[in-house]
Amino acid sequence: MTNPHFEVFLAQSLREDEENEAGLGRDELYGVYTSWCLLNNEEPQAPEDLWAALKEHSITPSNNHLAMKGPAAADYIIASAPDIV
Repeated sequence: MTNPHFEVFLAQSLREDEENEAGLGRDELYGVYTSWCLLNNEEPQAPEDLWAALKEHSITPSNNHLAMKGPAAADYIIASAPDIV
């Protein structure tokens, strides 16, 4: 059964990119997901719930051709960047 919470996250924050052979790793997927939750005032679900939602869409967290998009991608990238002084 699909969860609207994850449906909106997928639509707003991830896109298929066949040229991105490496895809996104588990840490990146969960990171952009938590950024999306923060920006949308949503309570983050456990990683296992995200993996299950991805599986419902035939997405394998460790082997995909996904890229980030949207405000959550920008937030995740900025939050993950080392401090430059």
